[in-house]
Amino acid sequence: MRTWLFVRCGLEFKTVLALVAVLVIAGGLAVQHFVAGRPRTIAVPPPLSSSGRPLTAVGASAMTSTPTTTPAPKLTVDIAGKVAEPGLRRLPPGSRVADALSAAGGALPGTDTSTLNLARPLTDGEQILVGIAPAPGAPAVPGDPAAVPGSPVSLNSATAAQLDALPGVGPVLAQHILDFRTQHGSFTSVDQLRQVPGIGDRKFTTLKPLVHP
Repeated sequence: MRTWLFVRCGLEFKTVLALVAVLVIAGGLAVQHFVAGRPRTIAVPPPLSSSGRPLTAVGASAMTSTPTTTPAPKLTVDIAGKVAEPGLRRLPPGSRVADALSAAGGALPGTDTSTLNLARPLTDGEQILVGIAPAPGAPAVPGDPAAVPGSPVSLNSATAAQLDALPGVGPVLAQHILDFRTQHGSFTSVDQLRQVPGIGDRKFTTLKPLVHP
């Protein structure tokens, strides 16, 4: 074999063995590189909770799929007039005039509520007048026929603010009207305004079409 290799290839036997060893090592490195480069499946650890414990699949999916909801703010309305407990009330969204009336303890006996649209949805910040007319020039409430700008003011149920809003009537004269009503009872005629201190003929002529007993 040595003679044949030397004669045919001009190589010595040691040289051939060295070449074979080099080829074997190179082949081994190639196989190792091929195996190392193949894709492998790596297990991903489950997410941890705030306490450091792994979450289950159900808990993890619940955290990502549960939506956060913000409760709708409540409505604040002012209920004034002939009700058991007038004042501010906070009601759930979607409440109606009937709900506001119930929250105020209901209308007083003998109060006419036919002018109120009890089915009308409430809006935040509005005022509901029960059994009394709004002051002249007050903004109308949508869907409420009682809230009509320019409606005459009732002398027997008007508040100081409503009387103050009348032309020529300031806070002092409004208080005089309320004092007269307290001392002499309900007005039976608009002409009784002439007996209130501070109301002369000219002012009476201005107020007469704007008020009623």
